[in-house]
Amino acid sequence: MALSFFQHQRAWCIAAALTITGGSAALSPAAAQIVTPSHLQAAQRAIAAIHATDQFDSFLPDTALELKNELSQRDPNLAGLISKTVDEQAMLLVPRRADLEKEVARVYARHFTEAELNEIAGFYGSSTGKKLLKEGPASMAESVGAYDIWRQGVAQDLGAGVGKALDAKLNAESAGRQQRQNPGQTKDKPMALKFGQ
Repeated sequence: MALSFFQHQRAWCIAAALTITGGSAALSPAAAQIVTPSHLQAAQRAIAAIHATDQFDSFLPDTALELKNELSQRDPNLAGLISKTVDEQAMLLVPRRADLEKEVARVYARHFTEAELNEIAGFYGSSTGKKLLKEGPASMAESVGAYDIWRQGVAQDLGAGVGKALDAKLNAESAGRQQRQNPGQTKDKPMALKFGQ
């Protein structure tokens, strides 16, 4: 099940949520609080606003499809019956999706205060917040691309700078050595040295 895009988006959204709440979630007193109904509702609104559980939507359909394929390969003659039966049983499990929403809401309630969750829901419910959710992952991907170009240039310049500095130091040491060995002689121009030679 390919979740990489959604995982990247959710991780980015959580980081953005920490920014909106001042980065205080890790130290939030919410972790030590009893979750009240209003706190849980705030968490549910927040996770709905940031689409925190969208990445899990495909689990049941994908698992049902995998099971169909597995069972049908064992007995191709029963493929039709298998497909129908798997679909029936999968539909019986659909209501349990709400259980996941509640558990995720409890996770957010442990990490964010009710006020913080309301701030998150309010921001991501706004036009700017919705645009941030939509454009944020692409912006992050482009930022990573910019970082790759930047780091390559910095690494090259670091290597070149170190090589140049070492050459200068080696040549200075060579000149000093010649002067100490022949203090009374006319100073000859030392042979230029390059690092690595």
